[in-house]
Amino acid sequence: MVRAGPRPARHPVLRHGTRRRRGAARRDAVHVRRLAARRLPADQRRLQDASVGIVAALHQTPFTPEELAPFGAAGLRAHVEAQRAYYEWAHGKRRVPLLERAFGWLEAHWPDDPGPDVLTWGDARIGNVMYQGFDPVAVLDWEMAAIGPRELDLSWMIFLHRFFQDITVSAGLPGMPGFMRREDVCATYRELTGYEPRDLDFYELYAALRHGVIMARIWHRRIHFGELPMPDDPDDLVLHRATIEELLAGYEAAS
Repeated sequence: MVRAGPRPARHPVLRHGTRRRRGAARRDAVHVRRLAARRLPADQRRLQDASVGIVAALHQTPFTPEELAPFGAAGLRAHVEAQRAYYEWAHGKRRVPLLERAFGWLEAHWPDDPGPDVLTWGDARIGNVMYQGFDPVAVLDWEMAAIGPRELDLSWMIFLHRFFQDITVSAGLPGMPGFMRREDVCATYRELTGYEPRDLDFYELYAALRHGVIMARIWHRRIHFGELPMPDDPDDLVLHRATIEELLAGYEAAS
């Protein structure tokens, strides 16, 4: 049992890998979203709140320093430096100006107080959860787990929905425009934990940047195997280039 807010909450099984459980939905992100999109808004909200509840329960769970030691250095600075090192490894030979511009914006707008560090899931999204009905029963894919601010998970959950929502809209489909909105996710998290998420502009851009590093690496792999030509503009390696540009333009205008 772990505590999520004022009442104990049964924690879903934490699993690594893709093993199925009887009665649970497939974990595939597209399949989960297809099922959710067919539901009424109230059902989508129930799925959303239950998913945010996973993150809230994890962040409220106490761990000993010995249990957290395998996750490496704690804190936002260590997390960002690890992502920068990954970027250098993945794209040092052909740099991506858009991602470097995003790194620069983050440095210029570093939070005054990143807040307390907790164990973060890392890849917090509905595609990494098994559900029975609308209830989570297993939480998967922990390769990105780290010790850092709570907003790392919240912003990743919010941004990854936007990523898939943008793809859906570009295909001429409505998607789920009212799902995983920042204000709703933060309100639910606040109700469950008593913690007020902060600096979400910073963390949402950071989520988009992290995902951009990953997607550009995936694009390089496809190019290597002859599936795609190398683009003339390295920014085109980022599938959600337009989203990062939109975020940066909005944030820079407001600065």
